[in-house]
Amino acid sequence: MDAEEKKEISVEDEAVDKNIFKDCSKIAFYRRQKQQLSRKSAYRALLDSVTTGEDSTNFRIIHEATKTPLRAEVYGLQGDIFRLKINEDVPLKPRYEVPDVLASKPSSIRLISCSGDTGSLVLANEKGNLKVHITADPFQIDLISEDDIVISVNSRGQLYFEQIQASPPKRATKENEDAASLETSQQENQDDMGLWKEKFRKFEDIKANGPTSIGLDFSLHGFRHLYGIPQHADSHQLKNTSDGDAYRLYNLDVYGYKLHDKMGVYGSVPYLLAHKVGRTVGIFWLNASETLVEINTEPPVESTQMGSVASKTKVKSRADVRWMSESGIIDVFLLTGPTPSDVFKQYSLLTGTQAMPPLFSLGYHQSRWNYEDEQDVKAVDAGFDEHDIPYDVMWLDIEHTRGKRYFTWDKKRFPKPKRMQALLRSKNRKLVVISDPHIKVDPNYSLYAEAKKRGFFVRSHEGGDFEGVCWPGLSSYLDFTNPKVREWYSSLFAFPAYQGSTDILFIWNDMNEPSVFRGPELTMQKNAVHHGNWEHRELHNIYGFYQQKATAEGLIKRSEGKERPFVLTRSFFAGSQKYGAVWTGDNRADWSYLKISIPMLLTLSIAGISFCGADVGGFVGNPEAELLVRWYQAGAYQPFFRGHATLKTKRREPWLFGEKHTRLIREAIRARYALLPYWYTLFYHAHVTAEPIMRPLWVEFPCDLEVFSLEDEYMLGSALLVHPVTEPKATEIDVFLPGSDEVWYDFKTFARWEGARSVKIPVALDTIPVFQRGGSVVPVKTAIGKSTGWMTEYPYGLRVALGAKGSAAGSLYLDDGHSFRYCHQQEFVHRRFSFSSGVLSNSCADARGHFPSKCVVEQIVVLGLSKQPSSVTTHSSDGEDQPVAFTYDAGTSTLSLERLSLSIGANWEVHIR
Repeated sequence: MDAEEKKEISVEDEAVDKNIFKDCSKIAFYRRQKQQLSRKSAYRALLDSVTTGEDSTNFRIIHEATKTPLRAEVYGLQGDIFRLKINEDVPLKPRYEVPDVLASKPSSIRLISCSGDTGSLVLANEKGNLKVHITADPFQIDLISEDDIVISVNSRGQLYFEQIQASPPKRATKENEDAASLETSQQENQDDMGLWKEKFRKFEDIKANGPTSIGLDFSLHGFRHLYGIPQHADSHQLKNTSDGDAYRLYNLDVYGYKLHDKMGVYGSVPYLLAHKVGRTVGIFWLNASETLVEINTEPPVESTQMGSVASKTKVKSRADVRWMSESGIIDVFLLTGPTPSDVFKQYSLLTGTQAMPPLFSLGYHQSRWNYEDEQDVKAVDAGFDEHDIPYDVMWLDIEHTRGKRYFTWDKKRFPKPKRMQALLRSKNRKLVVISDPHIKVDPNYSLYAEAKKRGFFVRSHEGGDFEGVCWPGLSSYLDFTNPKVREWYSSLFAFPAYQGSTDILFIWNDMNEPSVFRGPELTMQKNAVHHGNWEHRELHNIYGFYQQKATAEGLIKRSEGKERPFVLTRSFFAGSQKYGAVWTGDNRADWSYLKISIPMLLTLSIAGISFCGADVGGFVGNPEAELLVRWYQAGAYQPFFRGHATLKTKRREPWLFGEKHTRLIREAIRARYALLPYWYTLFYHAHVTAEPIMRPLWVEFPCDLEVFSLEDEYMLGSALLVHPVTEPKATEIDVFLPGSDEVWYDFKTFARWEGARSVKIPVALDTIPVFQRGGSVVPVKTAIGKSTGWMTEYPYGLRVALGAKGSAAGSLYLDDGHSFRYCHQQEFVHRRFSFSSGVLSNSCADARGHFPSKCVVEQIVVLGLSKQPSSVTTHSSDGEDQPVAFTYDAGTSTLSLERLSLSIGANWEVHIR
């Protein structure tokens, strides 16, 4: 199936989408669980069965009607996290539990049993500030912080657990026609509910274990603002769901996906955050099967209580969240906060932090499907130099291979790949090539032949290798859930194995949902079989995670453990941040897709995946010049910055839209490169402390109700506020500058505003609305090179923006930009800049680090200095004072210091009198 065929079956038309992809009404386990709602399940905890293990408190739960027992385990974990696991008490066979996602075994803490009422059990942490109150009948768990109920579990009685069965119920003997008719009716009802088989279009899903779905509800007390559970092309704040309109987490290849829709697209992170003034919490639902999430938020209401004196009582708002998964067990982590940064840290303790990327990957990436040949690559590369536009990475899509056989080169188009890479290397640039999980069925293709011989493909439920259609035609799919397959796949990136590759070649994993063109919903049948005889339904959402993991490990092994990898993946799961970057997939060249990219990236960011971006210009279609400029301006202030386009679109290199637009795109990309020191420092903090890079305003201003729903602007770190222009022919935009005690400065004009207000900002086509927060110091590069590699020793500048109290602080992180020596040998520099009482100082922020750097600070700009100083002097660690020439602009209250030579790695002070 070629690109045009794929487009035909994936057009934007809503009716066609609903035909190709399921809505909730066509998902059998959803229908079954919704049917239960009218009957409200009754589970009771058997507290006389409580046992205390080394790590957990265990007890049984029983369904009052069926008497079916379940086993519950409650864990207290380090970092104020609670874990609840519910499984069958004695299953016929093991149920799937998601491996490899948790960064390490969570460290347990002892929960102390406190005296509870009759019919309840109270467990507390050692500090006593967090308690778990377990009610027996009906079964309910309340998480209590300082006597306030924060989260209730099963308070709405929606615990649901279908147990594994040996075989379908056998039909009774037909005694007469009436009995036969009754049985036929029952069988049709079974089929309709999808118990043992489920039909969708021409596909039939045979379920070897019968129905095994699970579900549980959570009530979040006092919360109305919920976020997370990517990936959806929808608002950052989660919306209430109606019947048949749940958020779906099911990784799918959706070409030109529909906007403002709750259907699943390429990746799934089953992690939800809730925020209110004074508290942030999180729910991490560790399940890799198809999952649906229903949300209902209720605002606070006033009720009148009658008595001798009528009184009004305000009832707190509440958010109810219901999770439903097709299979697996209930394994849920409750993250108690209380601050946004606490929740980010708690989630990172479970799934890991963002991998520290190589510096080149923070530059600009140039891609399309496809650059035609080596001459095309050479011409495009030269075009950037001719037009003085920096870039770091050239990308090659599937056409670079020999007939879509990955790890090969088309001998006509790319006969000398090492020579091509040598050209890029001479300019300190890199190459990224694609490697998808499908392998062309071809006995003469050595990769296919070896994988088949070793049994490394996913199997069909009939027993042979699973085969489906993708770019190469008939393909088999590597079983990345098998550790031996991952180890073998990793070995394919070794230089002797991957002929034509060099150490500047990095990898892009695409189509790894996995995409199967003629499969149900364009993906793999759920009853395909993986390593350990697990059905695909159990682990669908983690398949792409495993490919990215194997790829990253392969690039690390290629360098004998010395060099950081770069791997971009389309499909992802919780924990994918440990292995590289993610993008928002096949977007369209339309203003609405530029606009939706902001909330999509904010949601990925707070879900742990900081290294994320959207294809600049839109993958599908041809952007007009104004849209392309605005998209470059937005992309320059988003973590992953790549221009990309699909086959048969018009060429759109930055210089093809006339000199005016070339200049504007050049300015946007150069603005990105000037800020690389700040970007790299943000990535270091994300790597070490799990702080998101691209932050919704509520993260930085958690008590400012006005920003809880804002999604058209965001913070880049804690210092910069960015409001991309996302409307055509805009001449003015409204920007909200938060914080009643904050001061803000236009990053270009240095104009100053007080916070807690909306301001109207004129926007010409060259305007990128970026504001520096008072009280911050932002490091920049004062000159721009062809690529990041050219700029290693270029001098630094400091943008010092004074806050309301006349002070400011910031930091700079620096290492070699490519190796693991920063963590293995502590080869890094982490400096702290602070301004107070007229003195700007550079001091060591982390004494463990040591890294020689010839770089100097040559320029300092101080914003918000209320009066012209009489003198400026530098004071170095050797005790010498040097006078400094300066200029002062009274109109903008800006002090500028030029031609300095202050070592970036040494202690020094600048005194302003």
